[in-house]
Amino acid sequence: MQLPVVFDIINFFALILGVAGAVLIIYGGIRAIVKVLFIEIRRGAYTYNVVRRELTDKIVFGLEFLIAADILTTLIGPTQEELINLAVVVVIRTILGYFLAKEAAEFDLQG
Repeated sequence: MQLPVVFDIINFFALILGVAGAVLIIYGGIRAIVKVLFIEIRRGAYTYNVVRRELTDKIVFGLEFLIAADILTTLIGPTQEELINLAVVVVIRTILGYFLAKEAAEFDLQG
């Protein structure tokens, strides 16, 4: 197998992972909107803490897919600038994911 073919395969999977991450976040947002509408209109069985926790879970999961996509993209032609950008993005997303997961755990404890 030639090297350009491998790069194309890696790019394809990076694209798939990036799209999957974005879809998860969008899906979580749409579900949260629908549940909030049910809470406001029909006084549904959901609470705001449940909606927040579920949205946070989707965001954290989507961020993990986006980090994987960034890592694969950087594998292809890692310049120093791309490696620094990847490191910054991974650190920011990891910190964001950590605090979102911590917040979701607090929602579980509250109710």
